[in-house]
Order: sequence, then C-alpha cells, then structure tokens
Amino acid sequence: MRDGAELRAALLERFVDAVVVDLAAGNEGAWDAAAEARAFPSVPFLALSSVRSTEIAGVARACGPMEFAELIVEGEEDAAAELLVPLAFTHRFVAALTPAAEPLGLRTPLQQRVWGAILRHGGRGVQTSTLAAEVGLTREHLSRQFSAGGAPNLKRVIDLVRILGAAELAKDMGRDLPDIARVLGFASTSHLSVTSQRVVGIRSLSLARLRSQDLVERFLASGASRSRGAGGVAPSGHL
Repeated sequence: MRDGAELRAALLERFVDAVVVDLAAGNEGAWDAAAEARAFPSVPFLALSSVRSTEIAGVARACGPMEFAELIVEGEEDAAAELLVPLAFTHRFVAALTPAAEPLGLRTPLQQRVWGAILRHGGRGVQTSTLAAEVGLTREHLSRQFSAGGAPNLKRVIDLVRILGAAELAKDMGRDLPDIARVLGFASTSHLSVTSQRVVGIRSLSLARLRSQDLVERFLASGASRSRGAGGVAPSGHL
C-alpha cells in the first residue's frame, strides 16, 4: 500500500489479520498509513524500521501514541512471523474464545476440534461441508455428532461465531456496519442485522457495546442454539 487511503480501503474491503508498515526514512505515505492504527484496534499494526539506532528510536517514539503492537528492525523480517502469529486477529480470536466451548456444551474431542476450526475463520462464513472434510466425516454425520448430548446445532454455532467476529470488528472506529458485513462475507448489512437478531437477540448496532461473554450468554438464553423445531435445552454454564 502506498498511503493511508489505500490501506484504509483494503481494511474496509477484506479480512486483514495484521498490518506491517515500512516506516523507513523518506517514506511519507507510510506515516499516513501508520495513522490508521488507532482507528482499527482489532488489527495489530507493526512498524518496520531501518537498522540505524537514531531512526529506530524516533519510530518507536512516534508509534507509541499510535498504539502500534510491535517494532521490527530491518534485517530481522524472518522473525516477524513469530511476532505476527500471537498478535494477529485470528490468533487472538481463537485464544479468547476457545474456553467458550465448555459453557456451550461442546465437550467431546470432535465438538472441540470443530469449534476450533470455526474460530480459525475469525467470523467469516464456513460451510459445514468444509468442516466435515476437515474431520473426515460426511456433512450429515458431522451435524449429528456435533449436536450430540444437547450441544448446539452446528449451523447455529457457525452463526454465533460470525456474530462474535462482527462484534469485535464493530469496536473499530474506522468501520461501520456495511464494512463489517463486507469483510466477514455477509450478503448485506441487513443479512448481518437479521443474523444478529436471530442468534443473540439484539440489533447489530448494539454489538460493539457487548463482550463476547455477554453474547454467548444471550445465545444460550435465547434458545437460538437449536434449529427451529429441534427442541432441547441449552446447556448451562457461563464464560
């Protein structure tokens, strides 16, 4: 990206796990890009600087108020992957929500494996056929096994994770609902809103003010965890 405008356009059009900005001396457009960091706190921004100590110090001082996550020194790019993985949106999303398997009633190894696979999409849609192929089952067999023991319906859980992802992105000042719908692959803003209302019982405009824990509890309390007409009692427990 050449400047902040191009970076912002990219962040509003597609799912981005992390941003590395080359802040070498003379790269004026990069500083415009760096200024976008505070508007998109869900996406970690990392600065790339030259090996000169005077430049590193200046970059570090400038990036602190911009809330950059890390500084990478030129020549150490190979180490960047080790820095990026734990900071990336998807990794943090998975780490934060893996424990939610227990209150959702996902206790078997298969259920927990599929829960992790859904989380790794970061709120983007995933087909049940894709998950079935990953665990080596037919789609029908997976759906039955996943909801065994009173656990939620698989498609409803996929929808829940999509709403949890939307809620995280909604906390970015730089995004509005149409942006979030586009980034996460919803057909429209209306589709996002309808899904939010059905899954957690609130309008999508309210997602930014709620924690993931709140949304999971609303999901369980609303009865949305089962397919229409499936019946059953939502599992007990809280995050």
